[in-house]
Amino acid sequence: MDTASMGAHADVRTAPRALATEAVHAGRDDLARQGLHAPPIDLSTTYPSYDSRGEAARIDAFAATGTEPDGPPVYGRLGNPTVARFETALARLEGTEAAVAFASGMAALSAVLLVRASTGLRHVVAVRPLYGCSDHLLTAGLLGSEVTWTDPAGIAEALRPDTGLVIVESPANPTLAEVDLRAVAHACGSVPLLVDNTFATPVLQRPAEQGARLVLHSATKYLGGHGDVLAGVLACDEEFAGRLRQVRFATGGVLHPLAGYLLLRGLSTLPVRVRAASANAAELARRLAADPRVAHVHYPRIGGAMVSFEIHGDPHEVIAGVRLITPAVSLGSVDTLIQHPASISHRIVDADDRRGAGVSDRLLRMSVGLEDVEDLWSDLDGALGRRLGGAGNCATSHSEPAPADVQLPLRR
Repeated sequence: MDTASMGAHADVRTAPRALATEAVHAGRDDLARQGLHAPPIDLSTTYPSYDSRGEAARIDAFAATGTEPDGPPVYGRLGNPTVARFETALARLEGTEAAVAFASGMAALSAVLLVRASTGLRHVVAVRPLYGCSDHLLTAGLLGSEVTWTDPAGIAEALRPDTGLVIVESPANPTLAEVDLRAVAHACGSVPLLVDNTFATPVLQRPAEQGARLVLHSATKYLGGHGDVLAGVLACDEEFAGRLRQVRFATGGVLHPLAGYLLLRGLSTLPVRVRAASANAAELARRLAADPRVAHVHYPRIGGAMVSFEIHGDPHEVIAGVRLITPAVSLGSVDTLIQHPASISHRIVDADDRRGAGVSDRLLRMSVGLEDVEDLWSDLDGALGRRLGGAGNCATSHSEPAPADVQLPLRR
């Protein structure tokens, strides 16, 4: 049995290692000592114990603080060795003390809200846009929370004595708007800041280094990277992680071990995938910005593999017209996906709120993958339809200045 990894962060090293090295080795440091190369998958739901007194003491300790039990696993809802390896690796990549994985990104966000509500801090300050279901969860008050929506400059003024959380997403879904995370963290004061880092990943930014206490990922996206795993994860300090583990145990939003294995494998190629897909995305952003059929292009300064653009024509015809690009919800896979946020990912958000956050009815969101950029452009060019004013394919090279309505990523 693989029990060495149950202390999810027991293999943390003190010597710093580059992100690419951490992506490959974090969560796997004990394998060679066990005579293993690939991480094992532990599918057990329960574990035998002949020391019931000792097991009772460990369960009591978990109930008090949420600290992971020492020794062998107890029960699959309390923790799993394979999932713990992924948590270790993600915490290392985000530069936090701990990470806690859940069955989905929404389960992870729900756990945070429940942790804060359990202390009477039900008020949340949030900046739009957020992922549509995150917006809905807050607006509908399904977990008893109350939300105040504001822009980044209004965060400090929006705080109340019962504010338990500030939430931002940067780059935001789907407009790719960015906020100054360090300034936002300063405005939060003692209130914990949660940053949804799904689009950027730790390859492009590490919000904990800029003052965020909680870093949220829909691990379904770039962390998994292949469209075959559903998961969420929060990177944070150990104290908050303990509370999250208690909520996860009580509510049952656990991550399946096979998903944990796939996520750990996905992390090993995360830096390579993000950088290659980002190069494709930057090139497509340049071409779209120079195309008269396109009204506006949104591309973040930090780069990344997401591109959003508003067109002059019918966005539904573009969705129907792609052949290589997949018209589908979600993002972060090795293949390119495109969707119409007003119809799918943000349909659940009130139309006026949606448009007020910059999510227009003509906006398309594209998650750029690893295909050859010329093949992607050929497909996109065909789906966009007849060129306006007889304009041709207006591609710009990486050495040329960006068009006025698209912002190039910062040099790294």
